[in-house]
Amino acid sequence: MSDHVTDPATEAFVAHRNLLFTVAYEMLGSVADAEDVLQETWLRWVGVDLSQVRDQRAYLVRITTRQALNRLRTLQRRKDAYVGPWLPEPLLTAPDVADDVELSENLSLALMLILETLSPTERAVFVLREVFDFGYDDIAATIDKSPSAARQIAYRARRHVDARRPRTPVSPEETRAVLDSFQSALATGNLQGLLDVLAPDVVFVSDGGGLKLAALRPVVGADKVLRYMAGSVDKAGGAFTSEPTAINGNPGLILRVDGVIDGVLALRVDNAHVTGLYYVRNPEKLTHVESETALASR
Repeated sequence: MSDHVTDPATEAFVAHRNLLFTVAYEMLGSVADAEDVLQETWLRWVGVDLSQVRDQRAYLVRITTRQALNRLRTLQRRKDAYVGPWLPEPLLTAPDVADDVELSENLSLALMLILETLSPTERAVFVLREVFDFGYDDIAATIDKSPSAARQIAYRARRHVDARRPRTPVSPEETRAVLDSFQSALATGNLQGLLDVLAPDVVFVSDGGGLKLAALRPVVGADKVLRYMAGSVDKAGGAFTSEPTAINGNPGLILRVDGVIDGVLALRVDNAHVTGLYYVRNPEKLTHVESETALASR
């Protein structure tokens, strides 16, 4: 019986697949689009002369990033026609993702939503530099710019993101503690408890994609968010339950009505209060919250 032999191109691709998927997903916020990018990466990779490749990981990431940049333009047209706010597709993640503090922070729905405000090139540079710690030479080769230009783009993107993220880093433990208080108040219908944990200027963003009822604009302010959430629970009817889980490497909730998944709720926490609530109800975006998705930063 002969041993199974894997060719070098396949071996390298498989070895780095989780990283490549994570790069594509971080760029696009869509699993289907990230998988399409990986397929396009593979088709280009098998035509490469490996004897000319100095760093296979960097080369594969370069192909993936370029394909993701191309797809971002198509995805933007879909977002422009989207019904209501667009949120990234949530992923159920393994504990090792949460253990990688930088990766989990950058994969949070709140941070990924901030990345939506960058230009495609700025997003690519930010992701490669801040999330995956690529050097400016490799980044420059990916975006066809000089290293100094890549450095300037990285600085501009980082300044833009830093102005919009929480001022002080929030640990997963702090987020989980706030989430526990939020979930407890939600489960018992304790409106004052919910008000206590919500920041006065909290923002609630819901994504139904035109397939499920959702607010067509962000709801701003603790009182308005509370009224909207209470109304949504009443309209849902049935038995409403919430289950703590790890979404994109961060604490979140899977909400069910009569045992059926209604949506996934992610939180942004700052100064021990909820400053952002991101509720994904679009059923097309809930296909990866019952089994873990493998992600990697290296």
